[in-house]
Amino acid sequence: MLLKRIITASVLATLIALAVFQLPMEYFSLAIGLITLLAAWEWSDLAGLSSTIKRALFIAALILPMLGLHFWTQILELISQLADWPDVRDYSGILEWLVIPPVLFWVLVMILIRSTPAAVLALQLKTRSKLFIGWFVLLSAWLFLSRLRSLYGSEMTMYFLILIWVADISAYFAGKKWGETKLSPEISPGKTVAGMYGALISGLICAILLNLYNLKYGFNPMVAADFVLISILTVLISIYGDLFVSVVKRQRGVKDSGTLLPGHGGVLDRIDSLIAAIPFFYGCIYFIYRLSE
Repeated sequence: MLLKRIITASVLATLIALAVFQLPMEYFSLAIGLITLLAAWEWSDLAGLSSTIKRALFIAALILPMLGLHFWTQILELISQLADWPDVRDYSGILEWLVIPPVLFWVLVMILIRSTPAAVLALQLKTRSKLFIGWFVLLSAWLFLSRLRSLYGSEMTMYFLILIWVADISAYFAGKKWGETKLSPEISPGKTVAGMYGALISGLICAILLNLYNLKYGFNPMVAADFVLISILTVLISIYGDLFVSVVKRQRGVKDSGTLLPGHGGVLDRIDSLIAAIPFFYGCIYFIYRLSE
């Protein structure tokens, strides 16, 4: 089982790295959009939709805003010409404000799962509420991963992905080695406090290595400290993103979100940490760059 997981993870990591560094921005956005839609298909089942037609409608409800957000600048340009309203182009930056709701959502999820896990697990939401949550978090993840690559480049995007992957691996092995105290046994009996600390320490190490790499561009102690803090907090939120999806799976009575990936379950099982972490990471990077201007 472990060997199958390693092989699958290695293949996926290689393909994603090639996409990050080699694909033009439009194709990169399309590629992660397809991954997002696969995760959305799995989410629709976890939310309680059994009809193929209804699940397809859910996918369509995600595709339409994805297209609107992808062509946002062109839409504004079209409006400015048709309505003779040149100032409408200034609204292109409004997309940055969209990072606030998902960040607040994931911080709230983290607090609730940490403080009242049993109550979160017992919470009975209607299917349409679960669908809206899935629509909201998946759309946000796609948007801000796309914008991270578009505005801050392949290296920053790869750093984020490596940060989450290394944290996930570290949590697994630290939990296997030292895990006695469960992090949230009601939700995920396999996750331990030792695993969480292993993930956080890995975030610290990743940030230190990034700062050492950036020495050739000059050393700014404030930016270095910011990256350490951002990396650790991003990993922390990613852990609770994983737990949040575990809540949905337990309520549905399934172990995995799907069976597409050998040894790993479904697509959603592999990107649950990324979904939660990317809005927070992007918001912090945007804030740092704005302060440095």
